[in-house]
Amino acid sequence: MHSQPFALGTACAAVRPAAVATRCGRDPVVGAVASGLAPNPGGASYHRSMPDRPRIVVTLHGPEQAAREEPTWADFDNYLAALRHAGADPIPIAPTATPGERDAALASMDGLLLPGGADLDPSLYGAPEHPAVQVEPARDELELAAWRAAAQRRLPVLGVCRGMQAINVFSGGSLVQHLAGHDSPTDAPQGHLLDLDPGSRLASILGGGTPLTATEVNSYHHQAIRPQDLAPGLVASGVAPHEEGPLVEALESADGGRWLVGVQCHPERPELIGPEFARLWRAFVDAARGAAHRS
Repeated sequence: MHSQPFALGTACAAVRPAAVATRCGRDPVVGAVASGLAPNPGGASYHRSMPDRPRIVVTLHGPEQAAREEPTWADFDNYLAALRHAGADPIPIAPTATPGERDAALASMDGLLLPGGADLDPSLYGAPEHPAVQVEPARDELELAAWRAAAQRRLPVLGVCRGMQAINVFSGGSLVQHLAGHDSPTDAPQGHLLDLDPGSRLASILGGGTPLTATEVNSYHHQAIRPQDLAPGLVASGVAPHEEGPLVEALESADGGRWLVGVQCHPERPELIGPEFARLWRAFVDAARGAAHRS
């Protein structure tokens, strides 16, 4: 997948308790009872609704973080809709899930989606906390457990915004804790160019088999990954220009046999995102379906 080197510099979401109770009839939130969300029918037992629809765990945040979010980022509906449209059954799981509920959900998953949200605790990568950082340790703990479960079984993982950063941190990398110029408001969204490594899995997916070399993406983040922050075992599949130097805004596993992709942009949102990102959702779900058939 990486036969030619990629020249660097070439051409965050939340959930409202009330909202989930009304919109998650097919996606009961694991751990919802403790947070006031719709309970999971049947407790911690999970069964496939259709044999060809893989089950993808989607990690959420807790009620305290939900209360801090602005309305635009106050639910995960776009993520869940994207997964369902691509042919998957999402399993939303909150940090308030009991250990038994969490274990059952992770044991049943065929893939893992790490979506956007609050900042990762800098202690996870050995750094003191910047004043601009807002953390949610309970979600960090949930996602680290989900990440380890997925890695143990080599399940497909897709990370979006915070989720891409989590992949890097959980793999041994670090982050720039605050960066000016990339966190645009949703009522006045801004985009920028994303240069893609033509030898990467992501470029092939977005191009429909013919590698895509560049695309425009939305930008809603204040933290970032520089090339020197990238974890061992990961490679940059996309970079974006910045006045302080290029930023890694897409990454994947250096192991071509592992489906592991992260993007800094928000492909679940419609603004400044091209139709090629629908292929990313389909490719992720297809990979999870393959994992389900192997299990």
